Amino acid sequence: MRKLYTNLTFQVIVAIIAGVIVGLYFKDFAPAAQIISRTFINLISMLIAPIIFFTIVLGIANMGDMKKVGRVGGKALLYFEIVTTFALIIGLAVANWLQPGKGINVQKGINADKVVQYQKAAEEMKWGEFFAHIIPHNIFEAFAKGDILQILFFAILFGYGLSKLGDTGKSLLLTFEKLGSVFFNIMRVVMRLAPIGAFGGMAYTVGTYGADALHPMLKLMGSVYLTMFLFIFIVLNIICRLYKFSLWQYLKYIRQEILLVLGTSSSESALPSMMEKMEKFGCSRQVVGLVIPTGYSFNLDGTTIYLSMAVLFLAQVFSIPLTFGQQLTILAILMVTSKGAAAVTGGGFIVLTSTLAAIKVIPVESVAILLGVDRFMSEARAITNLIGNGVATIVIAKSEGEFKEPVKIESSEEI
Repeated sequence: MRKLYTNLTFQVIVAIIAGVIVGLYFKDFAPAAQIISRTFINLISMLIAPIIFFTIVLGIANMGDMKKVGRVGGKALLYFEIVTTFALIIGLAVANWLQPGKGINVQKGINADKVVQYQKAAEEMKWGEFFAHIIPHNIFEAFAKGDILQILFFAILFGYGLSKLGDTGKSLLLTFEKLGSVFFNIMRVVMRLAPIGAFGGMAYTVGTYGADALHPMLKLMGSVYLTMFLFIFIVLNIICRLYKFSLWQYLKYIRQEILLVLGTSSSESALPSMMEKMEKFGCSRQVVGLVIPTGYSFNLDGTTIYLSMAVLFLAQVFSIPLTFGQQLTILAILMVTSKGAAAVTGGGFIVLTSTLAAIKVIPVESVAILLGVDRFMSEARAITNLIGNGVATIVIAKSEGEFKEPVKIESSEEI
C-alpha cells in the first residue's frame, strides 16, 4: 500500500481528481491555481535550453567518426527522418479530422484582445524571416533568451565538431555526459512535483472554463492513443513486412521492456536491456550501439505524434486558424524541435513548451490546459518511442547485412 502512495502515476491521478473537485466547487481558487501551474511550467522552462543542447550534442558526438560509421549513421538518420515525418503527418491528419480542441470557451479565462493578437500573428507570420533567424549571430544571447531553434542549430554543429576530435574529445564528451546527467537528475526532481502542477492546471482549467473543459482533453488523450495505435500497427507493421520480420513476435519479445516503460513513463529506463535484447534478436553489436542511442534523440515517434496533435489541439482551443501552408511549416519546425526531446519523463511536454515559444503563434501559457492529461499520454509516447527504435535497429541491421536470424527467440526470456 505504501508503494502505491509513492507511485507518481497514482499521485497524479489523485491530484487530477482533487483539481477537478476544487475547480468545480471553489471557482475563486482559480487564480491561485493558475499561479501554481505557472510556477511548475517555469521550473520546466528553466531546464529546456541545457537539456536540449546536451541531448543533441551527445546524440551526434556519440556516433563517433562520421567517416567510419557514415553509411550506417546516414541510413539511420534518413530512416529516422522519414518515419518521424510520417508520424507527424499522421498526428496532424487525425487532429484535423477529430478536432479534439473544439469546445473550450477561452474567452472566459483569456483576454479576448490577447486571442485576437495571436490570431493576427498567425496571419502575418513571415516564415522566410523565421527560418533565417535560426542561425544565431551570438550564441550566448541565444542561450540567454532561450531561443530554442538557435540553440538546436548550434548544438548540431557543436556535436559534429566534437565528433571530429576523436580520442582528443573524449574527456570533453565525458564531461558533457556528466553535465547532461546533472540536468536529467534535476528534471527528475522537478517531475516529482508533477502532481502539484497537475492539480493547479486542472483546478485552474475547470474553475475557469467549467466541467465542459474536461471533455476535449479526454478527447485529445483518446485521439493520441488511437493515433499511436494506428502508427504501430499500420506504419511500423508495413515496415516490418517489407523487411520480412513479424511485428507481433518482436513485440512479444520485448514485452518486459514495454511493461517497464509503462511503469516509468520513460523509454530511457529500458535502454540497457533493450540494447542487449536487440543483439540477441540478431542485430550486430555495432549497429545496436549506433542506432539505439542515436534513436533516443532522433527517432522519437511517439513524441512527434503527440507534439503535432498537441499544437493543433491548442490552436483549436484558442480558435487560431492555421492554413494548410502554416501547418506544413509547423510540421517542418517540429521535425527540428522534436529531435531535442529528452528521453525522460516529461520530455514531450518540454519540447511542446519550447515549440510554442519558437513559433510565437499560440500562447505558451496555454500548456497549462494539458498538465492534467500529459502524464497519461507520456506512457503512450514512451512505449511508441521504444517500439520504433527497436524496429529501426532491425531495419538498419538487415539493410547492412548485419542481422543473423536467432536459432530460437524466447519471448519470455529474462534479461
